[in-house]
Amino acid sequence: MTNLPLFPDNFLWGGAIAANQAEGAWQEGKKGWSVADINRFSPEGDIRALSNKEMDSTTILQLMADSDSLFPKRNAIDFYHHYQQDLKLMAKLGMKTFRTSISWSRVFPRGDEEEPNAEALAWYDRLINAICDCGMQPMITLSHYEMPLTLALEYNGWSDRRLVDLFCRFARVCLERYNHQVRYWIPVNQINLIRYESFNHLGIPADRVANLRQAKYQAVHHEMVASAKIKQFALHLNPDLQIGMMLYCDYAYPATTDPRDVLAAQQRNQMEYYFADVLLRGCYPGYAMRYFSDHDIRLTITGQDREDLQHTADFMSFSYYYTTITDRHLAGSEGKNSRANPLLNENPWGWAIDPVGLRTVLNEYWGRWQKPIMITENGIGCFDRLIDGSIRDDYRIDYLRAHLQALQQAIADGVPVLGYYLWSPIDIVSCSSSQMEKRYGLIYVDLDDYGNGSGQRICKQSYDWYRQVIISNGATLSQLPDMTG
Repeated sequence: MTNLPLFPDNFLWGGAIAANQAEGAWQEGKKGWSVADINRFSPEGDIRALSNKEMDSTTILQLMADSDSLFPKRNAIDFYHHYQQDLKLMAKLGMKTFRTSISWSRVFPRGDEEEPNAEALAWYDRLINAICDCGMQPMITLSHYEMPLTLALEYNGWSDRRLVDLFCRFARVCLERYNHQVRYWIPVNQINLIRYESFNHLGIPADRVANLRQAKYQAVHHEMVASAKIKQFALHLNPDLQIGMMLYCDYAYPATTDPRDVLAAQQRNQMEYYFADVLLRGCYPGYAMRYFSDHDIRLTITGQDREDLQHTADFMSFSYYYTTITDRHLAGSEGKNSRANPLLNENPWGWAIDPVGLRTVLNEYWGRWQKPIMITENGIGCFDRLIDGSIRDDYRIDYLRAHLQALQQAIADGVPVLGYYLWSPIDIVSCSSSQMEKRYGLIYVDLDDYGNGSGQRICKQSYDWYRQVIISNGATLSQLPDMTG
């Protein structure tokens, strides 16, 4: 038995979803097409494969016209019509905060309109009021794979500098409208995910650019400039606003103690970190500039860009699901540059379970950036089974307990963690595989991969467990052995 410290009294216990994975209602309220609306579910596909890594313009148009395939994110769990019921269940959990996104393609259906969609804003008014009425602080993500599809087809996504102003227009509408209700904002979800979710994230049709790798890094530069401009705007609008940045934790250990593998792992991880170096420190690090030079990547960075980037984020946040290992042969690959750790167990999708890694990266992130931290996503996707009206998900409880214990240890190490957002309080459509059966929630939603089911919400065993953790502010985690080693 390990005597684990309690969490801070003001710790933000929360949960997170994304509009494109939950809302549904894809043709209601004058919403426009988004990149997520063409995420197809393939029943015969490899569940470990990530969807829509890259896409060309012909495929985009074919998917828009496809009336036979399955597109689960279009209807999702119908949070659009069930949000009041769902939020009440989350409030009953004791959640202090709830993270969701405002769909860019709902508020600006094409993305380049002068004025926002009034119906969309009226719905988000009701949603944010309901979150607050349930006693939860909203955290809002502005870009979570919901780019208007028009911006991909007519602007080549974020590779076009004009998207900086278009996105900032959207952000200003949201911040001006909700700044007195929403304190914490994340401009771009998992900004470093350009290898796995490049189309969903950046909206670049692969056939429209001469050098896709060059275009991706230029596109992310535009996102970072936009993020800094949003921070600058927020500071003048309401100094109490907190504008963060978010990484996808893609940490790789060295596969061996060979110094060449250790260096390769460090260099590989650095190129996942540089986004945060820019957004939290205000400039590009030398190692990133060398990488660009070595790979013939020539970014257009203006003097105004450099000035804008001085407006750094207030906090860093990240999603944490798994770790991998790498070596000097893998680390430099533009594709898959790491592999599974044979010492760790995995879920059915091949995601390693590594609670010790959470403590490792928390200490590393704090040491590197010295900014307050939010864990904005953490959870495990599993095949849950409804038996006699209930779901016993001990495996999820074990996973969450181990990771929360690791978080407690990191806080005891001196890492200032402001909050923890479970992914997810309720079953939603998987981002990577577009499955419904890859379930993360504490609340079961009776829908399958084909959209069949009643949509009924049923609390799982893990729901009551997490509720007790929150009520006790983590004290119940010390009633069982520390599972973090």
